[in-house]
Amino acid sequence: MYETILYPTDGSEGAEAALAHARDHAQRYGAEVHVLFVADSSFERSGMVGEEHAGTPSGMRGEEHDHEPSGLIAEDTDPLGTIEAGGEAIVERVAAAFGDDVPVTTAVRRATPYNGIIEYAEGVGADLIVMGTHGRRGVDHFLIGSVAEKVVRTSEVPVLTVRLDDA
Repeated sequence: MYETILYPTDGSEGAEAALAHARDHAQRYGAEVHVLFVADSSFERSGMVGEEHAGTPSGMRGEEHDHEPSGLIAEDTDPLGTIEAGGEAIVERVAAAFGDDVPVTTAVRRATPYNGIIEYAEGVGADLIVMGTHGRRGVDHFLIGSVAEKVVRTSEVPVLTVRLDDA
């Protein structure tokens, strides 16, 4: 029934809650698992990971200084690259948790998380996406949103969601 299972993870407790389900389905159906970490590229565009903004003067330092870097960010840094490196460590740790009896492929992508998950699932021909949710409710859910909810609403691939137990 399932040949290729996608298990997206951010290394959080919510994602870890779904790990046993992904492993169980993979073992039961002899499926290959793809472990995916998506570095949120929307932070890069917003400057929230420390990107210098070239081109549009801020007006905060005066026109004579707008062409100079602020010095707050080292010129050779790639903050999203640092996030991707952390993602590499997460997918390798998770891959090891599947054991030797489940074939596992790992990947790290730079995208908006739900888009990255959907595009990766389509690209590898996934039959099932198994992912955790954070179990947020009320204002937190409204303000923060839910990657899992967006994946469920937009995916053509079946999605199994596992909610982090409140206990």
